[in-house]
Amino acid sequence: MGRQRLRSRARLMLLSLLVGVIAGGGAIVFFVACQLASHVALDRVAGYRPTSPGGEPPLVLDTDQTFRPWLLLLVPTVGGLLCGWIVYSLAPEAEGHGTDAAIEAYHYHQGLIRPRVPLVKIAASAITLGSGGSGGREGPIAQIGAGFGSYLGSVLRLRAADRRVLMAAGMGAGVAAIFRAPLAGALFAAEVLYRSPDFESEVIIPAGLASVAAYSTFGIAFGWQPLFSLSPELLTLLSFNNPFSLLPYTLLAVCMALLAAIYVRTFYGMTHLFRRLEIKPHFRPALGAFLSGLVGLTLFYLLRSDPRVLAVLSFGYGILQESMTHAPGESGGRFAVLLLAVAMGKILTTSLTIGSGGSGGVFGPSMVIGGCGGGALGIALHWLSPGLVPHAASYVIVGMAGFFAAAAKTPFSTLVMVSELTGNYNLLLPTLWVCAIAFLLSDEQSIYSSQVASRSRSPAHTGDYVREVLADFRVGQFIALPQEFPMLLPADPLAEILKRFSRSMCHSLPVADADGHLLGVVVLEDVHLASQSPHIGTLVVAADLMRGDITPLRAQDRLDHALESFVENDQPELPLVDDSTLPRVIGIVKRSDISAIYLRYVHGANEAGRDDVT
Repeated sequence: MGRQRLRSRARLMLLSLLVGVIAGGGAIVFFVACQLASHVALDRVAGYRPTSPGGEPPLVLDTDQTFRPWLLLLVPTVGGLLCGWIVYSLAPEAEGHGTDAAIEAYHYHQGLIRPRVPLVKIAASAITLGSGGSGGREGPIAQIGAGFGSYLGSVLRLRAADRRVLMAAGMGAGVAAIFRAPLAGALFAAEVLYRSPDFESEVIIPAGLASVAAYSTFGIAFGWQPLFSLSPELLTLLSFNNPFSLLPYTLLAVCMALLAAIYVRTFYGMTHLFRRLEIKPHFRPALGAFLSGLVGLTLFYLLRSDPRVLAVLSFGYGILQESMTHAPGESGGRFAVLLLAVAMGKILTTSLTIGSGGSGGVFGPSMVIGGCGGGALGIALHWLSPGLVPHAASYVIVGMAGFFAAAAKTPFSTLVMVSELTGNYNLLLPTLWVCAIAFLLSDEQSIYSSQVASRSRSPAHTGDYVREVLADFRVGQFIALPQEFPMLLPADPLAEILKRFSRSMCHSLPVADADGHLLGVVVLEDVHLASQSPHIGTLVVAADLMRGDITPLRAQDRLDHALESFVENDQPELPLVDDSTLPRVIGIVKRSDISAIYLRYVHGANEAGRDDVT
């Protein structure tokens, strides 16, 4: 049994590497699709080219179009129409932010995601984000990686627990690739499943392997530089060397917790409002995209046609790069107003785009909201006390982490994520401080509604806590050996097999030789299929239908291992054998019998109530 478990773990690790490679390839395809969609829809049609972060130059630089602001109402609307048609016609579960759908599949659907969902997600999200809808790339990529992990687990007929692990590993691998943050991707996959500080420990190692593979695959195509580029001089300036600076960082944590609460409530308020609209779901993303464009255009004219405020549309990462490198004394007041406008506007546009059913992630917008909100506060604090706050860039970086830690309940993966995004670990200590406080100050509501409170509340782990109770009991404590029970011989014809099944009320029967030594089992489903072919029915015997890979039970087996054997063998009944070298069949055990007898036992039923096995 130990070697079998070791082989299954080794296979799971190898499959995790394969999931990582596919997730990295999916990230490449999705990144290129988003760039091309943005080039066609925003650059060539509207004449607007969003600025990019320093580590991510645009793929296309060959056009110089005239900017026509009014088209920022039309282009996102058309993108919303296309997205709505694709999603609601092919895979409605691809709407919204994909990470939440992957979390739901982990807890409630045994890690199952329909194979078409990742493909639909790539197309719908590229159109939504490329046409100006506000969202992030991590949600679609997380669902792409998770979808392949789920598909691989289903094709190979892995246990539900292993399929869930592969799905979560794929989710982390997608995040690791698109944000070039392998350690954060692995931690994110294990942490994002719960609202509490619980980690899914069994996910971390497979997700780590998958994240490394995905990061390496993506890096071969687009290089190894972090998403945001910071000069060595600025990195030196951002070093933490004054414990008293934790005081203004505490204020940042409080502000990020409040801003996160506004974001989450606005997001789900908009989602609820759009779902109540009496219009066909296919058209809701178009309405949300139109309103997002209206918000962006309004802010554009309110801030005297400053194009930087249009970071409220599409990804918006360029404003973060500028806010990190902005000189503290350079038009500080006006820039602080711009950053605050982007932060609040991004809350609205993301809620409208994704809440209406558009396809995109919520982590990317969270970085923009937290970074811009933190940067605005940093500029104000620098003006008040340059000694404690030498540069607002530190508040941009730490604000990104603190905001998402409060909004998504992921303080540790977010801490590492922001450090890897900037290639800067100088702010590790204040980032940990802000993430911890923001998480503690945040309320119960998360941006990921499918998160559960803890492992003990997850339907995926209900059986784990039952097994802890069952571990002190043995199969032999609850069964009495029968005088006789149905059993097949290898040469029994199909007619005899059908007769035995009709008399036994079992779904599987053991096959043994003349001395009673177990050879395998015959399953009723296989018998039914054979009976549908009369021309071969007379030739079929029990040996032809027998499955030889079934692990039998023994009287000394613990009940938790017995129930696990039922799941691993995917059978409602298992043969009971003795302890001899060539095990002999001595009975048949039903999973329902063990469960019912155990419940009566723990609730005080008397010994006379024990049932015999069939």
